[in-house]
Amino acid sequence: MSDDHDRPLRVVLADDEALVRAGVRAILAADPGIEVVGEAGDGLAAVELVRAHRPRVALLDIRMPRCDGLSAAAQIRRLVPETAAVMLTTFGDDDLIARALGHGASGFLLKSGDPRELLAGVRAVADGGAYLSPRVARRVIELSGGKLARGPYARDRLAGLTDRERDVLALVGAGLSNAEIARRLYLVEGTVKSYLTSIFTRLDVRNRVQAAILAYEAGLVPPAG
Repeated sequence: MSDDHDRPLRVVLADDEALVRAGVRAILAADPGIEVVGEAGDGLAAVELVRAHRPRVALLDIRMPRCDGLSAAAQIRRLVPETAAVMLTTFGDDDLIARALGHGASGFLLKSGDPRELLAGVRAVADGGAYLSPRVARRVIELSGGKLARGPYARDRLAGLTDRERDVLALVGAGLSNAEIARRLYLVEGTVKSYLTSIFTRLDVRNRVQAAILAYEAGLVPPAG
């Protein structure tokens, strides 16, 4: 375990636009603890790179030829479950962002967002967290409509949680990993996992991203930016 954390955080990057790849790669290269181990211009190539390199994170454009980012994320989840898939999005991807909620993506990052957001998001999902670019989170909430609760109804759904579960959920919404939540709340990591299991069951959500969206909707995590 310690050896894994001593090595650079390995990332595979996939986008069909070479200029976008170059920009994202440059941002990631600014962090000496992150290493881009492969780049792809389509989803199928991305899956093959992930299978070959087994990185901690795969950054995937949603719209790509041959195989889009959603399909690539689903294949990665099945074939290399230890790799976290993060979707690179634009505001033109509204319909696909909505679909991506149920596909096991660990995060959503805006291509035109703050570079610090990209680095924070990659590190958060690498450590087992979920990360939503605040502007993307607001947009997903608007898109979620009847599929996920909103406003007062969201707060009603959270009413059955204990105070400690609400604390944990708020930190999930902020993108923290289990280890970070444990440190913040002075808990052991196993206890955080138990809280998350209970939270997911009580809220009827499938993953951390859906839980994070619900935290935003209920006002536990005010969107910024």
